[in-house]
Amino acid sequence: MSTSRQWQTFNSASAGFLRDADVLVIGGGPAGAWAACSAAAKGARVVLVDKGCCGTSGATASAGTGVWYVAPEPAKRLAAMESREKLGGYLQDRAWMARVLDRTFESVNLLAEWGYPFPQDDDGELRRNNLRGPDYMKLMRRQVRKAGVAILDHSPALELLVDEDGAVAGARGLRRQQGDTWAMRAKAVVIATGGCAFLSGGLGCNVLTGDGYLMAAEVGAVLSGMEFSNAYAISPAFSSVTKTLFYGWATFTYEDGSPIPGAGSHGGRSAIARTLLTQPVYCQIDKADAATQALMRVSQPNFFVPLDRAGIDPFRQRFPVTLRLEGTVRGTGGLHLTDETCATGVPGLYAAGDAATRQLICGGFTGGGSHNAAWAMSSGFWAGAGAADYARQSTRASRRHFQAPAGVALNDNGAAEFDPAGITRAVQNEVLPYDKNYFRTEGGLSGSLAKLDSLWAVVRGAGQSAVERVVKAREAAAMLATSRWMYRSALVRTETRGMHKRDDFPELDHRQRFYLISGGLDDVHVWARPAAHHPVLENAA
Repeated sequence: MSTSRQWQTFNSASAGFLRDADVLVIGGGPAGAWAACSAAAKGARVVLVDKGCCGTSGATASAGTGVWYVAPEPAKRLAAMESREKLGGYLQDRAWMARVLDRTFESVNLLAEWGYPFPQDDDGELRRNNLRGPDYMKLMRRQVRKAGVAILDHSPALELLVDEDGAVAGARGLRRQQGDTWAMRAKAVVIATGGCAFLSGGLGCNVLTGDGYLMAAEVGAVLSGMEFSNAYAISPAFSSVTKTLFYGWATFTYEDGSPIPGAGSHGGRSAIARTLLTQPVYCQIDKADAATQALMRVSQPNFFVPLDRAGIDPFRQRFPVTLRLEGTVRGTGGLHLTDETCATGVPGLYAAGDAATRQLICGGFTGGGSHNAAWAMSSGFWAGAGAADYARQSTRASRRHFQAPAGVALNDNGAAEFDPAGITRAVQNEVLPYDKNYFRTEGGLSGSLAKLDSLWAVVRGAGQSAVERVVKAREAAAMLATSRWMYRSALVRTETRGMHKRDDFPELDHRQRFYLISGGLDDVHVWARPAAHHPVLENAA
């Protein structure tokens, strides 16, 4: 929805590595891996490209994750859906929640068949509600290869390609290790590039810079729920580990050792954030008994690695903590989906995982990995299948003319290139501070948007980046675009709902139970769409 979209002819002769596929999957995390396997199972020729290395990079591969795995018993399923609806502002769609619970149950059971080593409980039953990230993603890479999918590691995508009718027809990017470029002509593309954490230092998140959002928006896709993108996670001040489960057994204190009121309760991160505005916060995990401590070390060993290296016993000693922005990685905003195949509304383009909006099952709030992992499995499966079906039915096999958006850092207009590091720092200055993003006000949001819009004018008018800087330039542009969709949406939602907190509108407004769609690059537009009907609210009325 850019006001002036320019296009440039794609010259396949300039591509160092050129290949045809039915389905191209961009991103090698869990959503991308499930999408690739699902598309291949439909008989599609599939290629997967990853900015890092499929199976080892990203948020899931770096740690353990819970899974929203619930037995298909009506009472249990209903309880699972009801458990966090209020927390999410009743924006969830129960039809989608039921679909995800069904699909996740099948997918996790499939992992067991593939050989994932689920532990047994005291009754000899496999405990299938938790996954060790490294083991899970190692298995998924093996399954992707077994399915016949070609994998291009260390091959970041730069932009999508479209045909003369505007349908997505592939993508192009770089092969870092080979030192050349790649281009993929594909009948359908799945965006599974993850969310955007703004290079805030969270474990496994430095490849998650919103690249897929920007690529999709450049060809006309829109986003949903971007106001729910200010998720902050607790971590040691000296560490990147943002696994937060164990802080439920913690006491948070000021520097003098006195407890911080409200910091240990539900919603305690607000108290922590307000304290961090003026002084340090300390933590001690002093509420766990010996048995729980032992279980913690077994279930989440990487939580303790930085503490052990620093010589800190977190059960007996205090240590400083901070809050790291995880943005849409732990937030719920992402590309808007138009149907149950996870289509984006742009012909041939699908989205999965954190790249797609998770409002449908989480509303305006998400916690740890449980719902996120279930969404990655489910949306990945559906997006891959949908893309394969689209490719099979496509009549565009004879396409000859390909175009690429004259995107930021890719437009050979003769102008000077911009400094990616400088743009990144300027974006972080507006999105990382708690008093700008965690606690939002009209004045703060408007002030940040004025700066961000000015930055966009700079990068939009800049010329093509040198090959050695183009990936960083596209990351900087993607983070900048993401911040503008976030804050424009946050400005429109004049209430506090889910993780979106407006200090000037601290109460939930029942009249604002709707989804906010955002789109556009030069001019960002935000509009409302009715939320799904909800039985709890209907019965109350």
